[in-house]
Amino acid sequence: MILFPAIDLKDGQCVRLKLGDMEQATVYNPDPAAQALAFEEQGFEWLHVVDLNGAFAGESVNGAAVDAILKATKNPVQLGGGIRTLDHIESWLARGLTRVILGTVAVRDPALVIEACKRFPGHIAVGIDAKGGKVAVEGWAEASELGVIELAKKFEGAGVSAIIYTDIDRDGILTGINWESTLDLANAVSIPVIASGGLASLEDIRRMLEPDAARLEGAISGRALYDGRIDPKQALALITAARQEVGR
Repeated sequence: MILFPAIDLKDGQCVRLKLGDMEQATVYNPDPAAQALAFEEQGFEWLHVVDLNGAFAGESVNGAAVDAILKATKNPVQLGGGIRTLDHIESWLARGLTRVILGTVAVRDPALVIEACKRFPGHIAVGIDAKGGKVAVEGWAEASELGVIELAKKFEGAGVSAIIYTDIDRDGILTGINWESTLDLANAVSIPVIASGGLASLEDIRRMLEPDAARLEGAISGRALYDGRIDPKQALALITAARQEVGR
């Protein structure tokens, strides 16, 4: 089980949004690279990065900030937001990303995702962002009629390394993960699922470590870490203890 700290990039700064609204952005650190290093020093093993401007623009916008993050941390980094072509994927992986997260293009062109998995095995994740149970695209600005599980099943057996599932209705407002829909998804597909949206406290960490959530790869935390609602040392200690228990 992995706790992924999140860096959301808007105009080169580390921010958090409420409910995916770009007008409701709080700047937490003007230096994303320093934030990435801080997370590494706190003991986190991965980093989750989103290019928010890129998600709306359909192309990478915060590339310089991502490059600085990759130079600052030794931790593996996964990036989403505006990545829509095979050339774009190849370029980012060559620059040092461990995983590329495909969101809008997974809805618009599932065949591209499947081809990407063939070309770059182990490096492709799919981001499924949902509002009211339906998949949202274009930086959450546009809703589709596609159901979450319906989309996820398109990629069974394709080699997708993980699905990052975000409940937009909970994102950035600290109301807790939508465990019911997250676990429904995890139980419907064989692809590992990462929970995102609303993680609020150590209670969510404990819930993530319950036996019925064992299928999850982990969860993403943003605002709760920045606001101090989750103490990194305590959260990581809980996860370490759970891993040791499983290893016995």
